[in-house]
Amino acid sequence: MDKRKLLKKLKKQNKITKAVPKYIERMENYQKIYAEFPEIKFLINNVIEADRLISKNELPQDLPPLILADNIQDKIFEYVNSKYAPNDPQGDKLWNKLSDNLPKLDKDLRSFRDYLEAEYGMWAYISAPFIQDIAKYVDNKKGLEIMAGNGYISKGLRNLNKQIIATDSMEWIKENETGKHLLTQVEKIDALQAIEKYKNEIDYVIMCWSPDGVDIDAQVLNKLRSIDSEIELIVIGEKNGATNSKKFWKKAQFIENKQVIKLNQHHKPFDLIQDQLYLVK
Repeated sequence: MDKRKLLKKLKKQNKITKAVPKYIERMENYQKIYAEFPEIKFLINNVIEADRLISKNELPQDLPPLILADNIQDKIFEYVNSKYAPNDPQGDKLWNKLSDNLPKLDKDLRSFRDYLEAEYGMWAYISAPFIQDIAKYVDNKKGLEIMAGNGYISKGLRNLNKQIIATDSMEWIKENETGKHLLTQVEKIDALQAIEKYKNEIDYVIMCWSPDGVDIDAQVLNKLRSIDSEIELIVIGEKNGATNSKKFWKKAQFIENKQVIKLNQHHKPFDLIQDQLYLVK
């Protein structure tokens, strides 16, 4: 291939790349398109603000369910009819613009978690209010976070002057963004070794979003049960769903009380994942 053809091919590829806006750019575009629809702007603004905070290594706020209302298309139709007479070309143009972008927006809203995973290695959505609730619960106890990833939980707790040791094996660093965007110091050590190393120093262990189908979580549970001193296990995940192994969920004994309800008051589902905080023994 001669240089002219190669240059033409590269320009074409570059043009195609530029033609596909990035996630947040698309959200900002939707923000303009649906500027007259407060219920849509509310969802978009929450996404953009969460991204802004996370990009600055800060914990975001709680999210509402990122789902468009069932009657949103009817509201758009009513809005267009209030602005333009029937069969007005400008009204048809506006209707097409608003209705054509709606399924794209719906898909992007539902994909926010995927974006956070790919962009920041943030698997569980950890908000500042959620961390504040955990901080109140652990009080002055010393904790150990295993499988800490980029350290969102430990970072939040340390900002609130809580004592916590953050650890992760970093086994997933070649496969995704885990370990590439550390927010705080994370010791490279696997979960079982970390528990053995710090068992005499800690009062509780936090395990968040243990990988689906990998039974390291069940091994952690067995390890904690074998230790003489009582070490509390705090688990964040989706029961029999996107996180942890079936073996773990089967072996886990859950503590159900008002404290658990209070700990989950700021950890509500915003998409199809129904993860929660559990106290496990």
